[in-house]
Amino acid sequence: MTKETLNKSDRPLTSTHPSLTVRTFVCLGVTLIRWPYQISKTVRNIVIVAMIATVLVSPPPASAEPEQEQSTVLEKLSSFTDRAAQIAIEALSLVGIRYRYGGNSPEQGLDCSGLVRYVFREAGGTDLPRTSQEMSRRGEPVDKQDLQPGDLVFFNTLNRAFSHVGIYLGNNQFIHAPSAGRNVRVENMDMNYWKARFNGARRVLENEPAPR
Repeated sequence: MTKETLNKSDRPLTSTHPSLTVRTFVCLGVTLIRWPYQISKTVRNIVIVAMIATVLVSPPPASAEPEQEQSTVLEKLSSFTDRAAQIAIEALSLVGIRYRYGGNSPEQGLDCSGLVRYVFREAGGTDLPRTSQEMSRRGEPVDKQDLQPGDLVFFNTLNRAFSHVGIYLGNNQFIHAPSAGRNVRVENMDMNYWKARFNGARRVLENEPAPR
């Protein structure tokens, strides 16, 4: 396993929202995990509301007509409350949670698939399978160049396909629970270790029924 590296650039999580950065979310997650987890969930929800309020009161372009201003506000609001943003925020609130094989909750600890399953359930009520290999059969395949925040990214870390899974955040960053003795963290998919082991990606549709 490679050493932990956090990309310290202040690039946006998505290209259309320059104020929403990976570093901002990571710092938020690291701050919140210093509180008892139940408290951090409440604080995180307050922060989400504050972020939305900030967007709503931000000044529109000087040339904007009233109709354009309203449309811009609604677009920005939906961007903060859409499923991908909720998944990213939920996942980043878990930065620093210890790895535990078979772990299913922040209190117990989380392994890679446990983290993904927990985040998707908490963020939108989506019930994913327990293992990364089973997850690799859900949703639809996504090319690497078409990745979007909230997509699942898979890696071969145990000499078998789809043996590791994480959640894509944007700007080639993903969050995952690495291995025993380590904590949930954000890493860069451009690192040689991850580039060599990338297995593919899937986009799980909202309320997608489980395969029979």
